[in-house]
Order: sequence, then C-alpha cells, then structure tokens
Amino acid sequence: MGRLFQVVCPLIFSSILFSSILACSQTPAQAPAVLTFTIDFPASQPEHYSIRVQSDCSAHYQSSARLSDSDDTDSFDLDFTVALETSKKIFELAAKAGYFQKDVDSHNKHLAFTGKKTLGYRDAQRSSESTYNYSPIPAVLELTTLMQGLSVTLEFGHRLQYDHHYQKLALDEEIKRMEEIDRSNQLVEVTAIQPILDQIIADPSVINVTRARAQRLLERASVH
Repeated sequence: MGRLFQVVCPLIFSSILFSSILACSQTPAQAPAVLTFTIDFPASQPEHYSIRVQSDCSAHYQSSARLSDSDDTDSFDLDFTVALETSKKIFELAAKAGYFQKDVDSHNKHLAFTGKKTLGYRDAQRSSESTYNYSPIPAVLELTTLMQGLSVTLEFGHRLQYDHHYQKLALDEEIKRMEEIDRSNQLVEVTAIQPILDQIIADPSVINVTRARAQRLLERASVH
C-alpha cells in the first residue's frame, strides 16, 4: 500500500498542476499582461531577486546571493507556472494599486530599510513601475508579501536541489523548516517546486522521515 501511495500521489499532484496550466493557457490571442517585482537588499539572502508573472500564468524567477566567506555569487534562474487563482490575485492587486502609475512609497524616513523594491506592470495599453521601501497602500503591501513568500518557496526548492545532489542528510532539516513556515501560510505556490519534491519522495536513499515530510508538503499544497 505504501509503495502504491508513493506512485499514485505524484500522479494526482501532477494532474492538479496540469489542470491549472490548462486553465491559464485559455487566454485571448493578445500578448499577456506582465507584472514584475524586483528587490535589492544587500543585507539579506538572496541579496537580489526578480519575479516576472504573466497573465497566462507563465513566470520566471531569478536571484543572486553572495556565498559565505567568498566573493563568488550563486545565481538561480527558474521558469515555472503559477496557479490560475494566484495569477488572478496578482493582477487584481495590481489593478487595485493603479498599476503602479503613481508613487507608492510612504517616504517615511524613520522606517527601517527593508530593501529597494520595484513593482512594474505592462500590457497593451500601459507600462509603468514604482520603486519603494515601504508602501502604505494595502494592495501593494499584499502583493509584496505574496511575492516575498513566492521567493521564499522557490529558494527552498533551490536549496533542496543542491542538498539532494550533494548532502542528502541536510534535506530533513530543510524540509522541516519548510513545514514550519508552511503552517503559518508563508509559502506560496509550493507546486512550483514539485519536481524536486517528487524526486525526494521517489528516492529510496533519502530517509523515510524526510520523504514523508515532502509528501505532506505536496498534499497540503494540493488543497490550498
């Protein structure tokens, strides 16, 4: 039964993911609208990342982080697909924020610096962007939180990929941290990193506890 479950579950999750992709692809022939989010924050890891999401649900992530005790940089690029529900939410928030055609920054100099952030929007009728540290606009705040949660999720996937190849014993601690963060609903689009979670679940050389954690993450993602 356990072996059958391990085989069937990834198929179920893949089916759910495929359904979302199919729904997203059913858009008009015109070029999709594009939203971008970029942050530069030297005191954080990664110190830079950018996310591009299109109204057809295709998306791209790029980040760079300085490796500890080194001048080398770890660069990460990923093409992925967001769920239709997430895509709709992103573009609804962009509309509520006026497509960033006006300055969205609070200009409160007493606030701590949390990174130079830029939100941009482009479609057939408009092209605009606004840069900010902190915005008092509710739609911008919600969109910022969503994008930061998406980055956290994708960076987890990046580290899991590395650990799976080079240090499998580190996988359990990483996935345990993911579970803790996921319980507070801070992860976004876990299905975007499903390929690496599927690899971990299917790998008999990974300890069973870790594989079970990965399985639970995908199960939780499938019902949210």
